[in-house]
Amino acid sequence: MASSVLPDVGPEAPEYWQEACRHLMKRDRVMKKLIPSHAGVSLQSRGDAFVTLARSIVGQQISVKAAQSVWDRFALLPKKLVPAQVLKLKVDDMRAAGLSARKVEYLVDLALHFANDQVHVKAWADMDDEAIITELVAIRGIGRWTAEMFLIFHLMRPNVLPLDDIGLQNGISRAYFSGEPVSRSEIREVAASWAPFCSVATWYIWRSLDPLPVSY
Repeated sequence: MASSVLPDVGPEAPEYWQEACRHLMKRDRVMKKLIPSHAGVSLQSRGDAFVTLARSIVGQQISVKAAQSVWDRFALLPKKLVPAQVLKLKVDDMRAAGLSARKVEYLVDLALHFANDQVHVKAWADMDDEAIITELVAIRGIGRWTAEMFLIFHLMRPNVLPLDDIGLQNGISRAYFSGEPVSRSEIREVAASWAPFCSVATWYIWRSLDPLPVSY
């Protein structure tokens, strides 16, 4: 595959992005068409670990727009968005920002895990994906899907396949199965040729449904 066919990805792309695009375009007919049509954009990491996870909790089960307005109000409450400061907040103030009682509990639990070193942020670079997921799902309000989004968007791990992601399911259904519903085993079958770059392929599948990149 001539490198001239590869899309321009910009300076913020993970270092493996070009190699991943080359691999996917060579191994997968859908990717061969899809990747060049989304030049100039790529996965980008944003914020720090605590803030990224806090945002994901705030955004659960509400629209992107609603999540942003609640987050904007919540982010003004602590002097600084760090675990120790979040633990000092009054429940009433957090509720007044638009957070449900359950989300307040989740955010406090998240802050406690970080403040008490129950998550080993500095060790994550040397830990495998499943070990990090196990740490994260021990926090209230964080399930496997949220942990997988964190691996993709924050840690930029190259080979995450979020089987429960609706966008991935819909995108694979459209691109590979003429719109028929897909099972987890069918998703795994399609993704067999994506490895070791399932995160990158998933990201391009999302782009096929919505050209605007999302960052978490």
